[in-house]
Amino acid sequence: MDTVSENKKNYFSSMLMIKRGLAVGFPIMLGYIPIAITYGVLAKQAGLSLMELTLMSVLVFAGASQFMGANMIALGAGAVEIIIATFVLNFRHFVMSLSFMNRLREVDLKWKFPLSLGLTDETFAVSSLHTNEAKEEKGFLFYGALTLTAYLSWVIGSFLGGVLGKVIPETLSQSMGIALYAMFIGLLVPSVKKELRVGLIAVIAMLINVICLQFMSSGWAIVAGTVLGGLSGVFLLKEERR
Repeated sequence: MDTVSENKKNYFSSMLMIKRGLAVGFPIMLGYIPIAITYGVLAKQAGLSLMELTLMSVLVFAGASQFMGANMIALGAGAVEIIIATFVLNFRHFVMSLSFMNRLREVDLKWKFPLSLGLTDETFAVSSLHTNEAKEEKGFLFYGALTLTAYLSWVIGSFLGGVLGKVIPETLSQSMGIALYAMFIGLLVPSVKKELRVGLIAVIAMLINVICLQFMSSGWAIVAGTVLGGLSGVFLLKEERR
């Protein structure tokens, strides 16, 4: 009887954590699906097949990098250029993963690796607001449900976008290209409001890209602008000594 009671307790505890994870992940899902659909349409327009653009979401799961990757493919950039550019853009995930793992000290190692793969800016932000779950029994299921909700919504949205890319008029699909620039502007503006020097870094990266376009391919120009612009931030955002 004790074993049955313990099993029931574990079951209800697990289901509670999963439901809580799904609940906090639902708003992320609502935000991801339209953006993922836009990515799918743009990736299809860039020349990727439905399988390729869906697999990119399955394996990469990084919205900004996927948008940039699709854009670089459309510009004819090579694989090495795309890999370097997306690596630099996603380097922040190493920092987020270390912070996330620090909060999951009481979670078994076998769960930490798959959970870290599901980290995005949004899931990291939401999980940062729910730190107590890491200390609770079956707490890893909360974070698993959260990241899985975001992941599946992104993959499904990407697939739907790829399908729509085949049927919607070409003029409409081309007009959705503005979403790429709107997304990056949307990511930049809040940071600029907090610190004007972030805007200066963006301008420096843009100027480097324009200059490099005069003597190298567009793909390497993007890489140079991303890397050198980011390095300028090391000096421009250096904290003042007191």
